[in-house]
Amino acid sequence: MSSHAPTHHVATRAAGRSTATLSRAGRVFLAVFLIVAFEGAIRKWVASSSTLPLILLRDLLAVYLVLHAWRGGHLRRYPKVVTAMLAWTLLVIGWGLMQLVGGESSPTVFVIGLRFWLLYIWFAVAAAAAMTEADFNAAIRMAVLVMIVLAPLAVLQHYSPPGAAINRQLDGDEDTVFVAIAGVVRTTGTFSFTSGYSAYLLLVAPAVFALLGARKRTNIQRLFALTGFGAFIVGSVVSGSRAGVISAGVMLGAYLIARLVFARTRDKPAALGAALVAAVLAAGFLFFFSDAILVTQQRFEQAASDEDFWERLLATFIGEPRVLAQTTWLGKGLGAGSNLAASLYHGGANFALAESETGRIVLEGGLLGFAFVALKLAVLVGGLAYALRLSILRHTAFPMVLWIAVVVGLMTWPAIGQLTANALLGVLLGYFLLLFRYPSGDFFSTRSSSP
Repeated sequence: MSSHAPTHHVATRAAGRSTATLSRAGRVFLAVFLIVAFEGAIRKWVASSSTLPLILLRDLLAVYLVLHAWRGGHLRRYPKVVTAMLAWTLLVIGWGLMQLVGGESSPTVFVIGLRFWLLYIWFAVAAAAAMTEADFNAAIRMAVLVMIVLAPLAVLQHYSPPGAAINRQLDGDEDTVFVAIAGVVRTTGTFSFTSGYSAYLLLVAPAVFALLGARKRTNIQRLFALTGFGAFIVGSVVSGSRAGVISAGVMLGAYLIARLVFARTRDKPAALGAALVAAVLAAGFLFFFSDAILVTQQRFEQAASDEDFWERLLATFIGEPRVLAQTTWLGKGLGAGSNLAASLYHGGANFALAESETGRIVLEGGLLGFAFVALKLAVLVGGLAYALRLSILRHTAFPMVLWIAVVVGLMTWPAIGQLTANALLGVLLGYFLLLFRYPSGDFFSTRSSSP
């Protein structure tokens, strides 16, 4: 028997103890989540033709969850949010029709745009409205369990040559594999592309830290939380991604500081001790994978010689300098900047309009794009107020750490351009909304509650 079998058995028991306690909404949410996490593996190593069926399946499941929440009356739980979403949906549809009439779009691109701009935001709202507390807890644990699966795979990819089967797609060759430096790949885990794996590292970080800070009743739960933490650190270190490494460092630092700051006065010594233990464990993992640290250092040095880091960071958050000069009031068509549209109309060129998310939004939507960016900022400011209040009242770091992940995901992920990032953002927003409905932070509890 493999030496990893006991750990895997423990992780599985801790992550999913009783699926019978999950509601229908919870099972659909987890189904979408698991398809997003593993559809890339099926495409890379089983059948490249499975991409479209799997994407269609998870999109249909997302639509089903929205309809389930609507028909079941769950959306009435958030009347203001639903009213705002309905107004935004009508505005997006109306603007897209104007672009069709103005000759800036086509029916196919219009439908693609509606999917990218609306579907998974509605999915997040529906999940928050219809899922139970047991669903939320299971979804957090499942995210960490998937990270435990991804970490050893990422290590194997890191130490395998670019031409190895585990680093190539079925229809690809060594020349198509992204490398951090010569001979060392940028790991993808079960995702088709490096950006999907980097996005997952950010998404899972708050879940990992939530389990570290949660009440644990058994040794299995303690082992699961520590294994998840180790998997996150190792998976980040061997990613070969600057974004992945920076995000992991920022999230870890934010967690350690927030845990100490928001702890009750009488609990601050224990919180300080826990933070020091986490820091020591992280340092131990970094020491063990010191060769991966050297690869990351070389990757940063190479990138620094090719581009200015701060200019790249600024462009990532607010768009490339050329974007404003190319923006029109009507926009170039909702969905026109997505990889899906590019594969149909531009010979497969990635992000035909812009590389940054903000740039794509503005170029696709014109004035509506500026409104979308403003709406994002308003959501983030409102989310900060709620997250800060919840962290203070509950004396927990999780709300603020999750808010930081939402800031990075909402402003930098290619969510209206890349299929995986689009769905992962829906999952992340679902977590954030569920947090305010179920703030207890008892993530190892399997108790249910009325949906």
